[in-house]
Amino acid sequence: MCGRTCLTLDPDQVLCACKYPKSNKLKDEEDIKQEYEKPEWRAEFNLGRRYQASYNIAPTDITPVIVSAAHFSEAKDQQYARTVMPMMWGMIPAWHKGDYRKHGLTTNNCRLEHLMDSKLYRGPFKRGQRCVVVCEGFYEWQTTKQAKASEREAYLVYVPQESEVKIYDKSTWSPANVKLLRMAGLFDVWQDESGDKMYSYSIITFESSQIMSWMHYRMPAILETEQQMNDWLDFKHVSDAQALAALRPATALQWHRVAKLVNNSRNKSEECNKPFELAAKPEKPKGMLAWLTGNKTRQQQNKSKSGEVEQLQETATKEAPKRNPTSPNALQSSAKRPRCELINIEQQESSDVQVKSEART
Repeated sequence: MCGRTCLTLDPDQVLCACKYPKSNKLKDEEDIKQEYEKPEWRAEFNLGRRYQASYNIAPTDITPVIVSAAHFSEAKDQQYARTVMPMMWGMIPAWHKGDYRKHGLTTNNCRLEHLMDSKLYRGPFKRGQRCVVVCEGFYEWQTTKQAKASEREAYLVYVPQESEVKIYDKSTWSPANVKLLRMAGLFDVWQDESGDKMYSYSIITFESSQIMSWMHYRMPAILETEQQMNDWLDFKHVSDAQALAALRPATALQWHRVAKLVNNSRNKSEECNKPFELAAKPEKPKGMLAWLTGNKTRQQQNKSKSGEVEQLQETATKEAPKRNPTSPNALQSSAKRPRCELINIEQQESSDVQVKSEART
């Protein structure tokens, strides 16, 4: 499963980090003489929405996605070229009418097992609309342990980096030497009533292999090699079956636990992707927020004290000795008698007075 990602690069930096071998005939990936080329950035209108770098990207956000340039050009020199496009995370059903945000389906992930049976994903796959979603890493919550959703431990998962590179510390790397995590996906194009287009995608997932099964039962299809990238993107020359064969469980991943700050998608702080032990503690509230927080605390304290007083009074009442009706305190006790009992006493006294009066007569 993949429900949140991290990508803090600007468009130009994304292109630099997404360089690919110029020749389709791949050499050894360690061959330093291999020539690399930058992909082209294709900025679509997408109903006025733009990509924004973020430490905490969620479904419905716009992110950079790699596709084959052959989707937009028939030129021979573009058959193996790559293009980076901003698309919305969460595929919009082609048949949906109205507000694109209200189709009511959860489409941020596409299960590989049901891909060919899905009305939503089968069409884009058969049309060769295969893409690669790039990020510095994705966030995952440990669901293999029983715990409330808010109490699950969160992790940032990423591909192994060079020894001096710390993925959570941008001062240790540059777009030229960072290794982005690349996930296989499918994209589609949706049009509103005015004919304006929105590009959107879903990330393909399958059952977790041993490398991630301790954390979650699902994992994204991660493309580790350039050969896998080519096989997935090249819809002109690579069949559907060959493309699916390129989707294999990752063999090498790294991760570290992060703070629960990432649980809320509105939190975009740079603390989101830092290791749990290095993440800064939340600042104490200031101004009006501090007053409201302090006032709430005082109310809770007063409520607690009030409860303690009531409990002491109740205990004192239970433990108090029974009073003698003939004692001076009898009058005080009588004040607590039921109203009906007081009325009976008054009637008895009135009757006694009448009897005495008749006796004198």
